[in-house]
Amino acid sequence: MRPVWLLLGVSCVVLGGIGAVLPLLPTVPFMLLAAYCFARSSNRAHDWLVNHRVFGPAIADWQRSGAISLAAKYAATASVVVVYTLSILMELRPTLLIIQGITLCAVMAFIWSRPHY
Repeated sequence: MRPVWLLLGVSCVVLGGIGAVLPLLPTVPFMLLAAYCFARSSNRAHDWLVNHRVFGPAIADWQRSGAISLAAKYAATASVVVVYTLSILMELRPTLLIIQGITLCAVMAFIWSRPHY
């Protein structure tokens, strides 16, 4: 089972890395999931990710208290505003805009409900 967890962890790191440059794909949730997978497959990979200079602090905050940094909350909010604005400018069907709006509002409610440092 360890190889499966390792493959899932690596896949999550790849998706999170892509999400670091694409505004539509989240980064931190994939890195949190990667840390979870690595904890079950590879101490070396888990230690690398948890001690990573960029991703490590967010993972540590989440593991310690389920917290999301204030900077990350602002960045997520800005991304959501940009993405939804682009959807409006692209004149997506109203049904899609409603579904996207409800989903994004739920995501923002979750993010802003978490403690921050």
